[in-house]
Amino acid sequence: MDVATEQAGAVVYRLIYRSRSLIPESQRRAELGELFTQARSFNKAQGITGALLVLDDVFVQTLEGDEPAVEALLGRIRVDSRHDHLEVLDTGLVDRRVFARWSMAKVAGEDDTPDINLIAHAKGISPAAPRGDATPEQETVLEVMRSAARTVSTP
Repeated sequence: MDVATEQAGAVVYRLIYRSRSLIPESQRRAELGELFTQARSFNKAQGITGALLVLDDVFVQTLEGDEPAVEALLGRIRVDSRHDHLEVLDTGLVDRRVFARWSMAKVAGEDDTPDINLIAHAKGISPAAPRGDATPEQETVLEVMRSAARTVSTP
């Protein structure tokens, strides 16, 4: 079933993880651009939605979709050489997706910038609504992500 036509009331599996980026700062912009391009395409095909927060050398990602698809993606992520120290922070079934419009949204880590910079849709990628326009459900998950990024201890 397409994410856009997902039945109301259908439960969705949500997983949130944190990891440490191994991408050298000099390569980060180009590498993250490629990562987002690949993730958006793959996730859309798998019916997975979510958001990725990148703050300094920390990744915090929320994935939503069918549990087998999300867990299979987590398996791929675990062996990705661009990061290490992956820690699953939360998993479970939820009433609905909070990032239903995004196959992979980039979440800003700074408080003075929009949480979700881009929105992917049928005609391409365009600027999304500023942080203040996020739904209460999105704000709750985004705050979990921001808090997880700020409270990382170095290994």
